[in-house]
Amino acid sequence: MWKLLLAILCAGLTACMKPPEPGNKLQEGEAAMAAKEADQLFRAEENFVRPLGRTYFLNDTLWMALSGSGAEFRFSGRRAEITLKGDQVALRQSNHARIGIYVNGERVVDDLLNEPLKTYTVFENVSEQDVVVRIIKLSEAAMSTAGIHEIRVNAVDGIQPTQDSARKIEFIGDSITAGYGVDDEVKEHGFSTATEDVTKTYAFKTAAALQADYSIVAYSGYGIISGYTGSDEKVDSQLVPDYYDKMGRSDGRIDGTIEVMSIPWDFDKFLPDLIVINLGTNDDSYALDDAEKQAQYRDAYVEFLKQVRSHNADAHLMCTLGMMGDRLYPMVEQAAAAYTNETGDANISVLKFDVQLPADGHAAHWHPTEATHSKAAGKLIAKIKDVMEWQVPQ
Repeated sequence: MWKLLLAILCAGLTACMKPPEPGNKLQEGEAAMAAKEADQLFRAEENFVRPLGRTYFLNDTLWMALSGSGAEFRFSGRRAEITLKGDQVALRQSNHARIGIYVNGERVVDDLLNEPLKTYTVFENVSEQDVVVRIIKLSEAAMSTAGIHEIRVNAVDGIQPTQDSARKIEFIGDSITAGYGVDDEVKEHGFSTATEDVTKTYAFKTAAALQADYSIVAYSGYGIISGYTGSDEKVDSQLVPDYYDKMGRSDGRIDGTIEVMSIPWDFDKFLPDLIVINLGTNDDSYALDDAEKQAQYRDAYVEFLKQVRSHNADAHLMCTLGMMGDRLYPMVEQAAAAYTNETGDANISVLKFDVQLPADGHAAHWHPTEATHSKAAGKLIAKIKDVMEWQVPQ
């Protein structure tokens, strides 16, 4: 009898321990495939995403060039996947577009776009959650562009654009505003898109603190009458006024074929309440202490203010300078006054930033560190609250 019981027990144990039937694995695979098939494909069009900064939609792709440009959307679901598209610079060895992707405010992707196509799974969860995804170009326009090619989500109702903020600010500047070298606090180092991060700049910090949408137009080495120069020669190929009316200026080409500077910018797409101009650091390398050259800068600044105003009828213009030197700041003050005298337009103000301190360190090529940017943002925020009478809920 005991032999019969033992045989029955062993048979039971064997049945419990045997591997699952092939059908079980097939069902798991089918479930995974069904989940994948349940993903919905979207393009970064304005009825699905909210563009950030200056962007351009072409061939099912939303293209980004300038610092901080990108898109934001929300959904309720279990999964999100983003495919980005590179330009011809992606095939080179350096200065690829640096991209940041955020999920509910947390950066989950920080990468250089060094391939024609890159896909990132940015969110995955077993249960549905409310999710906001933000895609930002962290590096500047001059070197490379990038496109948001596909958005795939497993979601209840697809994706929707997030809401615009009630306030809008445009920032116009140079390498400081673009975040040159902010991730490389070795002052002897040079330029690299890999160490640019616009989110650590005074501009981005100011917009965030004031709960404002932003658009950033910034190019390293650019000025109003001259780009950066180490000699007496004027660099008139690097002037912001030449490209302000365009989507941007870049060595990268949209979809690998279209010059960014050939695309006129539609100023109706972003109507700022305030425009902060921070230009003169590179002009100073040319003007130095030469009174005649400084006067050229002042007079050209007046003309640039007229150009900006022609596209932004109601925005307050705020002229700033000083983080990397304030020698030309008196010319900024004179330009603002001359502009008002010539046009009768008094919707303008000036602000001198404090010169960066050695105690706060220096980023690559003597540029401001994040600590310096934070101090500048604090000063700018206080000025804006005063001039614009903006209150920010705590």
